[in-house]
Amino acid sequence: MKRRIFIQNGAAALSTLPFISLEPFAVQVSNKPAWLVEWIKNYDGSIDNYRALKVRDLSNPFVGGYMDEADIPNPHTTSGFIITACMLMSCPESSHFQSAELLKEVEAAAACMLKMQHSDGTIDLLSTNFHSTPDTAFVLENIVPAYRYLKSSSLKSREKSLELITKFLKNAGEALIVGGIHTPNHRWVVSAALTKLNEIFPDARYVQRIEQWLAEHIDIDPDGQYNEKSTNTYSPIVNRSLIIMAKGLRKPELLEPVRRNLVMTIYFIHSNGEVVTEASNRQDKGIIANMSRYYYCYRYMALHDKDGLMAAMCRQIEQTSTKGQLAGYLDYFLEDPSLWDELPANKPLPTSYAKAFPYSGVVRIRRENWDATILAKNAAWLTFHKGNSVLQAMRVAASFFGKGQFQTEKIEQEGNTWVLKQTLDGPYFQPFTADKIAPDGDWDKMPRNDRPQSEVQKLTSTVRIKEVVGGLEVQVELTGTEGVPVSLELIFRAGGELSGVVPYAKRANAYLLAGEEGTYTLNGDSIRFGKGRAEHKGVVLRGALPPIEAPTVYLTGFTPFTHTLRLG
Repeated sequence: MKRRIFIQNGAAALSTLPFISLEPFAVQVSNKPAWLVEWIKNYDGSIDNYRALKVRDLSNPFVGGYMDEADIPNPHTTSGFIITACMLMSCPESSHFQSAELLKEVEAAAACMLKMQHSDGTIDLLSTNFHSTPDTAFVLENIVPAYRYLKSSSLKSREKSLELITKFLKNAGEALIVGGIHTPNHRWVVSAALTKLNEIFPDARYVQRIEQWLAEHIDIDPDGQYNEKSTNTYSPIVNRSLIIMAKGLRKPELLEPVRRNLVMTIYFIHSNGEVVTEASNRQDKGIIANMSRYYYCYRYMALHDKDGLMAAMCRQIEQTSTKGQLAGYLDYFLEDPSLWDELPANKPLPTSYAKAFPYSGVVRIRRENWDATILAKNAAWLTFHKGNSVLQAMRVAASFFGKGQFQTEKIEQEGNTWVLKQTLDGPYFQPFTADKIAPDGDWDKMPRNDRPQSEVQKLTSTVRIKEVVGGLEVQVELTGTEGVPVSLELIFRAGGELSGVVPYAKRANAYLLAGEEGTYTLNGDSIRFGKGRAEHKGVVLRGALPPIEAPTVYLTGFTPFTHTLRLG
């Protein structure tokens, strides 16, 4: 289950979005730019899709609410309907403007929200969190602006809906001033929700609780990244939350971490407009995503600071995102007419660089139409993008005592080469001396690590990566114990075509590269790789990570194993 649902033109687009302050009646201003009117009309179709999820059974305690994809009534889908309906009922450009029928549905949904709310003011995220303060905050980011849209409208008979929504909001406020959190971003989501509550129902307790969380300082490192390193999901959420707080609390200093993160993120963008996600500590690790979730943040800062770099990012996001993805942020733009202004002139975005982010464990290399990411603390330690063609991971493992999957703790630079290392031991264990033997022979009372070691085997793995004309040269070296099977994986994005490789009959999506060069092509873009090596067919070794469901090319050998591979 997601925390917010925008259902548009028959497809469900899910996202978690904070809100900014609403200028009174701004939503009803008629001189909206053409692109914003297009967003409104794009959003209009979402109402029918919500109605397909509506609970209509009068015997159901949550009648009038809305279900998720598992047909479970829940506060997140229901609050998503409420904000969508209230927003569209307030827009003269919407086909739902001042809809009496829709207002009745909002009233039923608001009544259902109260049934879903616990006596302590919290709601549940039914997939994992119960009596959850953070999820209550995420829901408030729908319900607070819905209240303001409804309050500022001229809809007749809106009083009952306002009464129900007000009760829900005030109950939730009691939860937010005492409730706890799970993750770093939750502090700022809760604080942003309290900021918005304080704007409509001023309460010193709300501000005091925000100050408690702010006393812990913003969790941004010297690279400009937040603790969770969640480039697709939580970094944009934190940025939006801090903007809300900076505006609502009159704390412009909270915009500084937003600036730093947005500048850093410019270097985390692939040549095709996708964002690097492999270093994330959260559930977005390794997913394919564009930059649409950052659009509001870059536009706000571009206009606030008159910053051409931020403006250029906005224009790039417009080119690499769908209109539906951008329209998912309609509420932000209706609430703040200053965002309708023309962006400043572009400042050129960086497209040729090699830049290390040591606190994130990331090195980013980009040369116009290709880019690469080198990663520490990650078994997938290299990615390579060339337009639409993507090597989404390179991994290497050895069948060394069930622990031979390579990853490095850090990335070191030696001249023009980036170096990754790992050292492993494989010991055997001797008998205990008589005075240390458990009288009852219980194995667990005789810890293996306390035994003398012998026949200790060693495996040292070193990866060296350097730029060459048009791409990278990757040298993989495993030394120490001899005769250990090695498997090097090149994992490509699904949907393309491989050539120069041989299918491996015993496993789907598996190929061996024995010749000089292979090629992977997707939508007209190609990555060349080689040369190959196929000394055995043990492609998935004991102790290695399971294969990824994607086209994978294997190079195999035995230690001592030294192989140089070119990508370009």
